Amino acid sequence: MEIFENASLKAFNTFGIDAKAAKMIRFSSAADLREIFSNEELSAMPQLVLGGGSNLLLTSDFDGLVLKNEVPGMELIREDNEHFYVKSGAGVNWHELVVECINNGWAGLENLSLIPGNVGASPMQNIGAYGVEVKDCFHELEAFNLETLETETFDAEACQFGYRESVFKRQLKNKFIIVTVTFRLLKKPQLNTSYGAIKGELNSLGIHEPTIADVSQAVINIRSSKLPDPKVIGNAGSFFKNPLVTEEVYRRLVDENPSMPFYPAPEGKYKLAAGWLIEKSGWKGFRRENYGVHSKQALVLVNHGGATGSQIYDLSTEILADVKKKFGVELEREVNIV
Repeated sequence: MEIFENASLKAFNTFGIDAKAAKMIRFSSAADLREIFSNEELSAMPQLVLGGGSNLLLTSDFDGLVLKNEVPGMELIREDNEHFYVKSGAGVNWHELVVECINNGWAGLENLSLIPGNVGASPMQNIGAYGVEVKDCFHELEAFNLETLETETFDAEACQFGYRESVFKRQLKNKFIIVTVTFRLLKKPQLNTSYGAIKGELNSLGIHEPTIADVSQAVINIRSSKLPDPKVIGNAGSFFKNPLVTEEVYRRLVDENPSMPFYPAPEGKYKLAAGWLIEKSGWKGFRRENYGVHSKQALVLVNHGGATGSQIYDLSTEILADVKKKFGVELEREVNIV
């Protein structure tokens, strides 16, 4: 077990924030975690689990232990008449898993192509895009209990999935570390092209009877055209959640803004487009020194190089206040703040 002291985290977060950790350890199994947390000194330290670092904003150095999740592996563990069950290590890159599934004809994850980060974060965040969420293809996960030092299995019900959240962001936050995730994928694809952007992109490609590979490529094209590559410009993708509002709030806003995009949501609520609200508040393309809001997608805050996490956080606070003042809607940060 190698312990890195005063470790730079710049290469481990997609914002490219140059924060440091007092200690850092890379782990690749539940056995590694058991060894780490059996050490009294290490287990007593504040801990931060890092996967791909793509949904994270570091606002200062971390005076504790960073655990870099590098659990490997990807395999078809079983199948039935309708499904393939694919198990992946939590440290596997998410898009690499999606590509592997598409190449093997395992359907269900194609709409989630090119989402940054690692597999372990996918159920924690219940990541989603273009009409699909991880919960739609989720079977179960294995997570390491930091108190008992044992591995436990969680099915979909136990994960308590919600919009961009799960039980691991609420009641069980900082109590478990996800080690593996198993997905239930379809043998007969049920393509979801309901989002107009996908239909339009498929049409532009001249594809009228798409495969899962075609849908994936359409999503990749759309995301690449709108979202900056973290390898070029530091960012964490969508910084804010799309807000859910009551019918009363929705009707007020749509009366005042007839062109406002919206989507019906469960329990009689409506999902609004946070990017549209931010853009109409005048923030799209905003730049202050070496950080700001992306010019093509107002949901994305960017680090052009050398910005601090606290500067980006303060900018997000200004945006929240402006949207609340203009529309009466409270946005929520999707990115984890440390």
